[in-house]
Amino acid sequence: MTRLRLVTFNIAHGRGLTPIQGLTSPRKLRLNLRKIAALLDRLAPDVVALQEIDECSRWSGNFDHLDYLRVHGGFPHAAFGINNRRAGLLNLCYGNALLSRHPLIEMETVVFGQRRVGEKGFLYAEINVGGHCVPFVNLHFHFGSRAHRLRQLDLLVAWLKLKQRSHGKRWAVSPVICGDFNNPNTAHDATSLLHGHLAAYGDYVIHPQSGGTYPSPLPRRTLDFIFMPAGCRMVHCEVVKTMLSDHRPVLLEFVID
Repeated sequence: MTRLRLVTFNIAHGRGLTPIQGLTSPRKLRLNLRKIAALLDRLAPDVVALQEIDECSRWSGNFDHLDYLRVHGGFPHAAFGINNRRAGLLNLCYGNALLSRHPLIEMETVVFGQRRVGEKGFLYAEINVGGHCVPFVNLHFHFGSRAHRLRQLDLLVAWLKLKQRSHGKRWAVSPVICGDFNNPNTAHDATSLLHGHLAAYGDYVIHPQSGGTYPSPLPRRTLDFIFMPAGCRMVHCEVVKTMLSDHRPVLLEFVID
């Protein structure tokens, strides 16, 4: 039996609750990231899935946010999945990332489109947990368009089918899927439709089952989810009350039988 603690958190490029990107000073960005690292230290996750995290972007201080969190959070392993790159005076580079206390044995980034700003995608990683291969998908769907999300969902589902054929035999469980879905589970949208597609891999359960994640000061919607596959049992789940981003993180502790 293997016990894991997972956090998924859209950190909004480190800007906190500042509504406009690029108006936060590098000093304030580092201070906010230190607060996020302190929060992670308190939550004690084994794996952290981050969305909207910058590698080196002018609008967020021109430093590597993932490495900053890795060092200050004490994580030995990290993986970046870059969805957006732009060179020049207004350079930017950001996407999804993973922090882990267990070795990452394989990583792959899938970008949904080719825009240089605002593009979404997902990061896949296999994590070696005590000799067991546990696959994770950290994703970020489009924020404004249901049509875009459904196209992105089709890409994800087709990719999962191919990955299951080539890697499924070594998985301890089907992929744990988490991230910022940008739509609630109650709507006929990508979140609920993904749940239906995942029936091909067994029974998945969506968490959290109560508690809003957005906007963080007074959440009215749940946009951030963790899909738990068959073979995993929930021990504890909570939406963490914090205003270090416009999203609240979700913490899930689970056991793999």
